[in-house]
Amino acid sequence: MSLTRREFVAGTAALLATGCGGGAAPRPPRTGIPAVDAHVHCFAGYDNPRYPYHPDAPYKPEAAARPDQLLRCMDGAEIDFAVVVHPEPYQDNHDYLEHCLDEGRGRLKGTCLFFAGRPGAEEQMADLVKRAPRVAALRIPAYAPERMPPFGKPDLKALWKKAADLGLMIELHFEPRWAPGFEPLIEEFPGTTVIIDHAGRPLQGTPEEHARIVGWSRRRNTVVKLSEIAPRTQYPHRDAAPAVRALADAFGPDRMILGGGFESHATPESYVANRERLLGYVPHFSAADQAKVAGGTAATLFKFI
Repeated sequence: MSLTRREFVAGTAALLATGCGGGAAPRPPRTGIPAVDAHVHCFAGYDNPRYPYHPDAPYKPEAAARPDQLLRCMDGAEIDFAVVVHPEPYQDNHDYLEHCLDEGRGRLKGTCLFFAGRPGAEEQMADLVKRAPRVAALRIPAYAPERMPPFGKPDLKALWKKAADLGLMIELHFEPRWAPGFEPLIEEFPGTTVIIDHAGRPLQGTPEEHARIVGWSRRRNTVVKLSEIAPRTQYPHRDAAPAVRALADAFGPDRMILGGGFESHATPESYVANRERLLGYVPHFSAADQAKVAGGTAATLFKFI
């Protein structure tokens, strides 16, 4: 007799310790449209000498969130594939990302992080992609005033162009107020897919600022990611639903992906619950369209299938 997802998760959760530890759960058979987590951060931990955090790290998580933990959580939550988004604590050192992709057994892809204007950034990115062909995107952050990309300068264009030449997508992590700085490059490179992280952070800008990101839907090379959207019970205690609904209606399920929920103490149940909470922002989508958001679109975008 086959198990439902809820039955499987309930049984698996009893076997998995905190952080999806313990023995590896049997992977359920994959059916239908793949489930994909398009936003995972992995960390070796604060005191791991092999994979130290960068001296300029903006934060340094103490607990490890390793790829073996991730794979066990994915099994328990029936998630087929995941994208490891290279986090800022490692800056432009990708040793741990490469380790994660090696451990992923073909189920993980990754994004890289390089900084425009730093000597050798383009060459280092090319070397990384050659060593680790499962790197699929370049992530560019723009939310901390002291670490802004050089908008309007040749350095940012050169990094973007190199990523495009390497066949990478561009993943933007930014507050809405910085959206205008990216627009010239989105327009200049229409053949390069641009992923908008965290739904464009609608709670960290004005409605007018975020409406500009909704307007990016007119550019067919843009994709929006549902991830890290705080519920109203958490700071800044605002309802993101109207902004997400506007994004969903503008971009549609073929240009919307979903991610998040894995962390050091995640369980299969918590992982599934986070995904279901995010899908709750698009209740007007049909079941087939929700399946696209939950994995079908990302599976195609990241070439998992």
